[in-house]
Amino acid sequence: MGVRILEESVERVVATMPVEGNRQSFGLLHGGASLAVGEAVGSWAAVIHASTMGKTAVGVDVSATHHRSAREGLITITATPLQLGRTLTAHEVIITNEGGQRLCTLRITNLLLDRKDSADD
Repeated sequence: MGVRILEESVERVVATMPVEGNRQSFGLLHGGASLAVGEAVGSWAAVIHASTMGKTAVGVDVSATHHRSAREGLITITATPLQLGRTLTAHEVIITNEGGQRLCTLRITNLLLDRKDSADD
């Protein structure tokens, strides 16, 4: 997918991804690619928070709204926390084009697990 992480902290994770190689048959950025990269970046943000408590994170819910698409260029994916708890996190993930226009808004919820419990399921 060509994803590159630019910034990573508990407060914010920022990544980029090229539209090229992530298009659907009409030449537009694939909605599934937007969801996949948004979930990945949001989950990474949750893992960073979880690691401060010796835990890990697993996704339990993701939803997205596509506002517009792109045909070319680089998109930017930014995850910021809505809620950072001890058992659940919620992040808003905004995907924008090179002009700063919002393409997609995601919300992802992750369950925080003790690292020893994460392999049980």
